[in-house]
Amino acid sequence: MIVYFDSSALVKRYIAESASAQVEILLAEAGIAATSLITRAEVAAALAKAVRVNWLTHDVAARALKTFQQHWPMLFRLNIREATIERAEALAWEHGLRGYDAVHLASALLWQQSISSPVTLATFDRQLWDAAQLVGLEVWPEALG
Repeated sequence: MIVYFDSSALVKRYIAESASAQVEILLAEAGIAATSLITRAEVAAALAKAVRVNWLTHDVAARALKTFQQHWPMLFRLNIREATIERAEALAWEHGLRGYDAVHLASALLWQQSISSPVTLATFDRQLWDAAQLVGLEVWPEALG
């Protein structure tokens, strides 16, 4: 299985939340696990927010960030080019997506086109999950609560 992880899915590997174990299993089962370069900033921002709102201590978040940084080279990282942003612009407009969510969707779609194989988009963001299905990507998890 070829899986594109957005930040909402990938961060569950570093913060113990519901579905964290399932994300680990999906990562282990994926033949290729990929994400966009923006994920690096988004995961760091999510961890920083967890500290700001007292979900995590600074030390716990810092250890999580260090682990993420160690895992980063193991992910296939998709570059962002003008074509990605152009596609993201259209997707944001058509589906009412936030900017980075549109970039994730555009990245997964363009990657699927370039490799001519199905890509599953792993996300816990409802709007992105819905939009991904509408544009023909497989989504994970199969259902969002």
